[in-house]
Amino acid sequence: MSSTEHPTATPPSHVVQDARRALEVCNACRYCEGFCAVFPAMELHRDFSNADLSHLANLCHNCKDCYYACQYAPPHEFGINVPKAMAELRHASYAQYAWPRGLSGAFQRNGLITALAMSGGIALVLLLTLLLQNPARLFGILPVAPGAGFYLIIPKAVMTLTALAAGLYALLALALGFRNFWKDAGTTRVSGADIHQALKDAASLRYLGGGGHGCNDENGAFSNRRRYLHHLMAYGFLLCFAATCVGAVYDLLLGYPAPYPPSSLPVLLGIAGGAGIVTGCAGLLWLKMAGDQDPQSRNLLGADTGLLLLLLMIALTGLLLLALRSTSAQGIVLCIHLGLVLGFFLTMPYSKFVHGLYRFGALVRHAADQRRHG
Repeated sequence: MSSTEHPTATPPSHVVQDARRALEVCNACRYCEGFCAVFPAMELHRDFSNADLSHLANLCHNCKDCYYACQYAPPHEFGINVPKAMAELRHASYAQYAWPRGLSGAFQRNGLITALAMSGGIALVLLLTLLLQNPARLFGILPVAPGAGFYLIIPKAVMTLTALAAGLYALLALALGFRNFWKDAGTTRVSGADIHQALKDAASLRYLGGGGHGCNDENGAFSNRRRYLHHLMAYGFLLCFAATCVGAVYDLLLGYPAPYPPSSLPVLLGIAGGAGIVTGCAGLLWLKMAGDQDPQSRNLLGADTGLLLLLLMIALTGLLLLALRSTSAQGIVLCIHLGLVLGFFLTMPYSKFVHGLYRFGALVRHAADQRRHG
């Protein structure tokens, strides 16, 4: 399939050339065609436009099985390294489709941007709280009662409006970036069955199972650890989102404002979600650092670890905030937690977070392509 190139940006030429060369060799060999979705999708092409390459890169789940099975991988003179080529092209596609275009450079310095967002968000919330609030509230022991607690430190309206503004901006930027990706993909008709199949594949992380035995996380041995850790992180994130939604229903519809007791549904969902994020992110960070570096792109280490570190810090401070309610440390921990959350919202459209959205789009196109070509 050929498609129209993105009108405003293309990935760096050396990244495109390396990915195209690797896939052309793979298309001739086809030894790995049963490993994941990339190879059946690749076989539908005789040549690859930039948009086709971007689609295949985002369809790749970086299981690394093909690297250890490839007879042309280093030290062979061909030097075929599909996981590395796909990772670099995938990262380039994030910048290519970013909205607004002027902020696409954030992807090239993602580790630094994430660190600045974390420290800047914390500093901003602490500074404004110190300037606008009585220090006795920030450092004092406050009652845990509906409408009190941390609302006495940062007013509910300020907290809600700030989160709403940052969240809406992040959603707008993500939606417009995905629109650019989808237009570039050149997909024509998508059925409900295609979306259903993509949802199943995404929810089960099917292609983090490689050819069925798991990923090659550390070396040539198969393992499902990365798949399980990714499940913990992703579903932990969804549980935390559910906790926020239930809390909003309690507050806005039932007239029952936070803070809530430990046995309440928002708190139980938040504890389960926070524990999942901490376990998943810590495990994925360990795999990233301990794993074989050859099939990885070391240039992307900051981008790969930045989001994991940010999510880990948000979850840890959230759990710590719950544990330190009614103590003098509550105010400082609250400011740190909210500063990290603010940093997350502002950097979300310019971090590896977008990979979930683009990968889902790639799975939808893959399901549609496989249905049409039967």
